[in-house]
Amino acid sequence: MTQPFELPHFYMPYPARLNPHLDEARAHTVEWARGMGMLEGSGIWEQSDLDAHDYGLLCAYTHPDCDGPALSLITDWYVWVFFFDDHFLETFKRTQDRQGGKAYLDRLPLFMPLDLSTPVPEPENPVEAGLADLWARTVPSMSLGWRKRFAVSTEHLLNESMWELSNINEGRIANPVEYIEMRRKVGGAPWSAGLVEYATAEVPAPVAASRPLRVLMETFSDGVHLRNDLFSYQREVEEEGELSNGILVLETFFGCTTQQAAETVNDILTSRLHQFEHTALTEVPALAVENGLTPDEVAAVAAYTQGLQDWQSGGHEWHMRSSRYMNEGALEENRPFGSGVLGTSALDVGALLSAAGAERLRAYTHVPFQKVGPSQLPDFLMPFEVTLSPHLDGARHRLADWMHAMGMLQEGVWDEDKLDGYDLPLCAAGIHPDATADALDISAQWLAWGTYGDDYYPLVFGNRRDLATAKLVTARLSACMPVDGEELPVPVNGMERGLIDLWQRTAAGMSTDERRQFRSAVDVMTESWVWELSNQIQQRIPDPVDYLEMRRATFGSELTMSLCRLGHGRKVPPEVYRSGPVRSLENAAMDYAMLLNDVFSYQKEIEYEGEIHNGILVVQNFFGCDYPTALGVIHDLMTQRMQQFQHVAAHEMPILYEDFELPEEVREIMEGYVGELRNWLAGILKWHQECRRYGAEDLARRAHGFVPDLVPGVPFGGRGFGSASVPVPAPAGEAASAYRLPAGVGAGSIGDGGAFRLPRGTGAAAEFTLPSDPRDSTGPTDQAAWTDSAGSADSAGSEGPTDRVTGRKTPSAPVVPRPR
Repeated sequence: MTQPFELPHFYMPYPARLNPHLDEARAHTVEWARGMGMLEGSGIWEQSDLDAHDYGLLCAYTHPDCDGPALSLITDWYVWVFFFDDHFLETFKRTQDRQGGKAYLDRLPLFMPLDLSTPVPEPENPVEAGLADLWARTVPSMSLGWRKRFAVSTEHLLNESMWELSNINEGRIANPVEYIEMRRKVGGAPWSAGLVEYATAEVPAPVAASRPLRVLMETFSDGVHLRNDLFSYQREVEEEGELSNGILVLETFFGCTTQQAAETVNDILTSRLHQFEHTALTEVPALAVENGLTPDEVAAVAAYTQGLQDWQSGGHEWHMRSSRYMNEGALEENRPFGSGVLGTSALDVGALLSAAGAERLRAYTHVPFQKVGPSQLPDFLMPFEVTLSPHLDGARHRLADWMHAMGMLQEGVWDEDKLDGYDLPLCAAGIHPDATADALDISAQWLAWGTYGDDYYPLVFGNRRDLATAKLVTARLSACMPVDGEELPVPVNGMERGLIDLWQRTAAGMSTDERRQFRSAVDVMTESWVWELSNQIQQRIPDPVDYLEMRRATFGSELTMSLCRLGHGRKVPPEVYRSGPVRSLENAAMDYAMLLNDVFSYQKEIEYEGEIHNGILVVQNFFGCDYPTALGVIHDLMTQRMQQFQHVAAHEMPILYEDFELPEEVREIMEGYVGELRNWLAGILKWHQECRRYGAEDLARRAHGFVPDLVPGVPFGGRGFGSASVPVPAPAGEAASAYRLPAGVGAGSIGDGGAFRLPRGTGAAAEFTLPSDPRDSTGPTDQAAWTDSAGSADSAGSEGPTDRVTGRKTPSAPVVPRPR
């Protein structure tokens, strides 16, 4: 059969290694599969099929260092998962039997009890028999945390097959973002990462859920799946009628040829591998230091990372050899380092590395502050009408008073002109048209606080390249949201003061678990600002997939969704919110809103702020195209995400209600949630169209550095990079009297560490000390000198409090006149 495209040249700089126990695993797994009923008489495989697929070779390449029994067990797992895939295809996908498929999948979690003493049902087919046997053989040696993670990834792998079946039934091809997200679950690479832990070392519990390890797993997953898409396109699309293949997705989205789509998939694959390497070499070491990992824990993370890398190279080698895939000529033509004959592959190696280096380097070569002109605005698809709250005017006046009372208009980042022009109450009024006056105030204040923080971080920390202080400030912000009665820190700036106030008013009626969930949503946003800072300091345009996923966090989308979900009370089961349709609905809405913001803010960010976190710029960098072309790609993606939102709401949500057998009351709550998301989308568009934050005239007349005549406060930054607290302007008396602060949120003396305790691993000792700024020729060069000078200067007025972290006196804050 003629191949539909020529395989591209793959980026794979590390060679595959073969486990010496290959023959043992091959022999064992044949007998195991026969014993589980997967071969003769199954109607799916014969032994000749299993021999041809050679999963023993796959596992020997992907797990080169484990012993013989471990390799045999891992091989059995892969035989099981591939048999499940083929069994589900023949039994349910080909017949399009959705109801039967759901009943089949609903039984499988019963065979994965976290407690092995829990009885399991009698297996009714080879898939159930294999899962019961494998689970009992695998989990006794693994921790409860690993069992939970592996059970979840296995359930995702199984359950998201329903998504594929639904798309086949509807003849629907996913959009690119939807496909990447769902492929991770359907494709099973997160599940494979769990087996890498089994073969190497479990990741330490304190960092298992951290961004760096999550990115390692996600980039590993994307690399595995996109490579599989390239090799399996002919079998899946042309022979089996599958619609879940990355090449087909891009063919449809871009309207391009199969060859062009294949080359683009390979470019994304290469970018994801670059992201894996970047994360492993930059973020993972920092994670170990910041969390105070022990040498054994560091070694475990390193072994796991090496295991993921081995899987990439070994999986690639297996794809080039297995009869399951389109790989004619691939073994020689696409070998990463040529034919292996000394002296004949130097040109291939040079070409590979120079091309990969050029792609990697391109992310670091953007010239900031380029003149791009006014942002071009396409005709946005917005099927929902906007309604504004009748309390809008009052909220505008009350927000100004609150911002003054919190001190956020006296720190040099915003002034009244910016606050008035940004008009966050307009956004709140569109998002929550039915809110009471008090509820609208809180919504507007959360929006103002989040937008202010998003401006504060790059201006205060980015210009100083001060990532360490930004991380400490972020940890303090988290401490401003106590979950279970923890003592509050004394606020040292407007952001902390505002967050404490909002937290006390918003979380007052929540349970402990709800407060923990809500704080996590805020932490996701603030920690994403640190991620942006890291890229800004490196002048690195992010990988497209990493950008889209982190942009949801920087935009504050998860915070918005969390507030909505908590407002529904406890009647909606948590598993409904975790379900594929609800997450798909939310993510489609998030992506439309954040990309809308990127379109409007392009001139502001690229020309005036030197920003690199803009979706249009990310597309320009990845494809090497101009502004209008990149805008077209972003606009098309926005349109498809909106269409997906409508599709999920109209077709997938009703099926979800039936699958979970939800009572009418809960269905009404979920339909109300869909309505809230529609209001959110329509309100955000109206705000972007009418606020004075992005227009060319407003950008031209407004200062884009610090507000003139206002000295910014940099917590813990000193006059250079010293560790003493800089006095942060307190709220002006006029505004403070107009707004009553809650107990414990006084503006008093700023700089007291209060009850705040440094998080585990933050700083080498109890005192968090940063190096002095070598560029600051006017300030003292050591900590003692700065402390003495601060104390001397302060002696003319009142003496500040003693910092509970450093034990030193800190100066009291001067009162800065309210800007006119």
